[in-house]
Amino acid sequence: MNFKELLTEDRAVSPVIGVILMVAITVILAAVIGTFVLGLGDQVSESAPQASFSFDFNMTNTPGDVTITHEGGETLESSQITIEGDNNAPTGATFSGDVISSGNSTQITGEINPGETIRVIWTNPAGGSTNTIARATAPQ
Repeated sequence: MNFKELLTEDRAVSPVIGVILMVAITVILAAVIGTFVLGLGDQVSESAPQASFSFDFNMTNTPGDVTITHEGGETLESSQITIEGDNNAPTGATFSGDVISSGNSTQITGEINPGETIRVIWTNPAGGSTNTIARATAPQ
């Protein structure tokens, strides 16, 4: 047996690397196609908007009031935003206009109990899922 030929022989390396690359490409393609077939691709692309809200509570009367102001971040569509509370969900609390941009505010009067958490909730128009994008708790 000639050891020089054995050490310089590399014919089997190329087919092994080729098979590994083909298997890797097949696995990646299957994962990408499976993601979109199962509908997971749509959910990945739709994330909650980034927006900042301030909450100004006035609890001199019980139940009290709160003014919610969009401080900055993305402009939001009013139809996708709802405002809810823990103890009694505020009704009719909406932002005026079709869009909510920095500086827009809304007021909820006579519906906020001490210790109640108020949430600004965004509803995804594509899938109906919801995300809380801001929250604050009324003082005791």
